[in-house]
Amino acid sequence: MESPREQVIETPAFRLIRPAEVTTSVVFSSPHSGRDYPQEFLAASVLSPLQLRSSEDAYVDRLFARAPLMGAPLFLARAPRAFIDLNRGADELDPAVIEGVARPAHNPRISSGLGVIPRVVAGGRAIYSGKMPLPQARERLLQHWHPWHEGLRALLAETQRNFGEAILLDCHSMPHEAIESHARPGQNLPEVVLGDRFGAAADRELVDRIEAIFQAEGFRTARNSPFAGAYIAQTYGHPVSRKHVVQIEIDRSLYLDERRVEPLPVFSAFCLRMARVTEKLAGLGRAKLSLAAE
Repeated sequence: MESPREQVIETPAFRLIRPAEVTTSVVFSSPHSGRDYPQEFLAASVLSPLQLRSSEDAYVDRLFARAPLMGAPLFLARAPRAFIDLNRGADELDPAVIEGVARPAHNPRISSGLGVIPRVVAGGRAIYSGKMPLPQARERLLQHWHPWHEGLRALLAETQRNFGEAILLDCHSMPHEAIESHARPGQNLPEVVLGDRFGAAADRELVDRIEAIFQAEGFRTARNSPFAGAYIAQTYGHPVSRKHVVQIEIDRSLYLDERRVEPLPVFSAFCLRMARVTEKLAGLGRAKLSLAAE
């Protein structure tokens, strides 16, 4: 239940939960936890709704739900990742699933079926039996991709005007098997992976502090491997301009039955653990409002 102190802005593309008073330069965002599956999409797919959900960052929005209580905005996607991937560029169109698209220069995300309109979900399972017309793909971008990014861009610009900086925490979850497949034998698997595109998207000292917060709560951490950040980090992270983006990937198996896409019995306790992390993360951006906000 939302606090009466929060303001909720809803559009077909996003849900923005704003505190009554924003007290931090930290913005929390979740581009892959959307659960609004259009009926026409479900009808067009050869997969079951449960199979389509395998690519969701399921319930990540709930892991960071207390951010507005800590004075930080929470910016959420409405559409699911299987329908449109907001962490891809609008031009990352896959000719294998969209008619009339020229084959691009080598792009590993498109080649693997994970362009802006995905061809596959987890396990490489094809979403469609054929291709969609290019106008249909463009309409999907117009209705979902563009408004979501316009909303995020405006929120970050407002944050920087008010605080002199903007820190975007790009919140995700990662399949446990993805971590296992990149691990060396005998290696302790990370539970949280922080991605800053190897320093290109955020100041190193800031990432150090974020990592220390997770470690203080008992999480094993890693940086940039196997996930360094994608379109959002690349586009919005510019530390020289005091625009920082850190992608946060959390091992789903800590709180989710990945096969059923349902919270585990420990989910409530895990949310409390994450609430402590969220409060400390929001605290990284505490500052007096700049004169530009007056």
